[in-house]
Amino acid sequence: MAQRNTWQRDRVREALGDAPGFVSAQDLHAALRQDNTGIGLATVYRTLATLAASGEADQLQSPEGEAIYRACSSTGHHHHLICRSCGRAVEIEAREVEAWAQRTAAAHGFTQAEHVVDIFGLCEACSVAASTAPSAAQAAAQAADAVPAAPETRD
Repeated sequence: MAQRNTWQRDRVREALGDAPGFVSAQDLHAALRQDNTGIGLATVYRTLATLAASGEADQLQSPEGEAIYRACSSTGHHHHLICRSCGRAVEIEAREVEAWAQRTAAAHGFTQAEHVVDIFGLCEACSVAASTAPSAAQAAAQAADAVPAAPETRD
């Protein structure tokens, strides 16, 4: 049965397209709620599932196990590099992965093999920010140094 287009589905599609990277259904719903759309969480979940099934959205699992989505900018099979900090995503070609997956499946007698490969890390900007940010211990030490000493009193 074909899904009819509704203003809610269009608004979820638009919000997903506006997201800077992969987002969870909960995060997308929160953004829609901030815009006072009145769109419910169940509608967001249903719409994202439909968009992923039709190829209009990429769906993958975050390192924490949560389903996350992104408006798909290319058709066909592809892979992603995803920043764990800011969510930036880059679509990548992975010919070596494709060949390896087919060889590995064939070596074990599998046919019609499919795979999912997504690489999570820190993008260049977040790596630079992480390397220049003080550690928690350094920040605590700096805070302690910033507190002026109490004046000495004599009795």
